[in-house]
Amino acid sequence: MNRRSSLISLIAAGALLASLAAVSPALGAAEAAGAGEAAAADHAPGPHERNAHWVAAWTSMPQLTEPSNMPPAPFTQADSVLADTTLRQTVHVSAGGDHIRLRFSNAFGGAVLPLTKVSVALPLDGRAGTGAVREGTTRRVTFGGASSVTVPAGAQAVSDPLDFRVEPGTNLTATVYLATGQASTALTSHPGSRTTSYLRSGDHVEDADLPGATTTDHWYLLSGVEVWSRSSTSATAVLGDSLTDGRGSTTNGNDRWPDVLQQRMAAGTGPVRTSVVNQAAGGNRLLNDGLGPNGLARLDRDVLAQSGVDRLIVFEGVNDIGTAAANPAAQKRTADDVIAAYDQIITRAHALGIRVYGATLTPFGGNTGYDDPDGYREGSRQTVNAWIRTSGRFDDVLDFDRAARDPQNPRALRDSWDVGDHLHLNPAGYRALAGAVPARLFRQTPLPAGFGYN
Repeated sequence: MNRRSSLISLIAAGALLASLAAVSPALGAAEAAGAGEAAAADHAPGPHERNAHWVAAWTSMPQLTEPSNMPPAPFTQADSVLADTTLRQTVHVSAGGDHIRLRFSNAFGGAVLPLTKVSVALPLDGRAGTGAVREGTTRRVTFGGASSVTVPAGAQAVSDPLDFRVEPGTNLTATVYLATGQASTALTSHPGSRTTSYLRSGDHVEDADLPGATTTDHWYLLSGVEVWSRSSTSATAVLGDSLTDGRGSTTNGNDRWPDVLQQRMAAGTGPVRTSVVNQAAGGNRLLNDGLGPNGLARLDRDVLAQSGVDRLIVFEGVNDIGTAAANPAAQKRTADDVIAAYDQIITRAHALGIRVYGATLTPFGGNTGYDDPDGYREGSRQTVNAWIRTSGRFDDVLDFDRAARDPQNPRALRDSWDVGDHLHLNPAGYRALAGAVPARLFRQTPLPAGFGYN
C-alpha cells in the first residue's frame, strides 16, 4: 500500500470511529454504549449503504373524520380545524432503525393542510398515550429542508430522513403545530386509535410536557412512520376491520392481534425480520364504502404503495355479510362478491410480488345486528371460509375461525374471549388470533416459479 492510500485509509477509519462514538440526540450520554450495541445487533444500515430500503414500521388507515370524532372544542370551529394548535400523538413502531421518516395524509381534507412545525421524540418512560416526552430527545422534522409543508387536498407528504434511533416494538411521539389550521372541517384521521392524543393551543412543539392539554382517543393527520432498514427486513400489511383495528383491546395497551403478532415475531428464534403494520378500521367493508373506503378501493394506497411490503394478510368480509339483507339471494350474492374481491386482491398483490395470506372469518353467533334467526349470514360465512381454506388462491391460510370459535358451539366465539357483543374479542382473544399465525410464513424464501401470473 502506498503512502497516499495509507493516509486515505487512516482518514476513513477515523471518520468511522467518530460516527460510532457519536450519540444520537434521542439518547442521553449514559446510554450511548448500550445504544451502540443495540444498533450493531440490529445491523442498522447507514444512509448510503447498498441493500437497504425504507420499510413501513407503523401505519394508520386514513379516513374522513365523522362529526362525533372531530377534535373537541375549541379545536374545531365552524369552518376550520386545529387553528393555532399543537397536536401530540404516540405510535407503536414495529421495526427499528437509526433513520426514520414520517408520512402525513390529507387524503380526505377539504382544503390544503399547512403543517407549520413537526418534531419527534421518545415518550416519557416509553409509554403509549402520554403527553410528556423524555428530556433531550426532541428532534425537528423537515420537508425538503424546510420546517413547514403544505399538503394539497387528497395528497400526502413524506418528511426528510431523520437520524433518530428507534427500537422495534417501542413507542414514538410525534408533535405537530398548525399555525393557521386547516380551512375546512373535512379532516383526515384514524378514529380507532385506542391511543390517547393531546391538543393544546399555541406552539408547544418542543415542550417536554403539555399540562392542561385536552385529550382525545383519536389519531389525526399522521399516517405512517418508516425506518431505513436492511433489504432483508420487510413489512406485512394487514387489511381488516374493527377486529384488526382492535375494538375490545386496551386503550394505550397496544394489544391488538397485529401488535401481539409483532411481539411474537420479535421474541422468536430464527431469521424472521418483518414489520407488522395495521391497515384496518372499524366498520370497514370489502365491497362498499362505510367507515372509510371499501377494501378494494383502498388497496393501492393502504397496501401496495406502502414501503417494503412483501406480505399481506386479508381478514375482512364479516361486515359485508353482516350488513347485507338476511335472505338467500342477498347472502348468496354477498358471499360470491366477497370471494371475487379476495381473488382481485390476490391478483393485484401478486403482480407486485406480494404474498397474500387469507384469514377465515370469525363467528358472530348471538350478535344482535349480524346473527339472523334463519342462519343465512352464518351460511355465507361458512361459504366464504370454505373458499379461503380450499380454493388454493391464498398463499397460505390463517384459521382464525378455528382459533376463536367455541368448540361446543362453532357459530359463536369462546365465551371467555367474547368482549360481550358476540362479535369482537378481548385482549386474550386477540392473543389467540396472533397465536394462530405460523412464524414460518414470514421467513424469507424465494417466490415460486410463475408467481404473479394470476
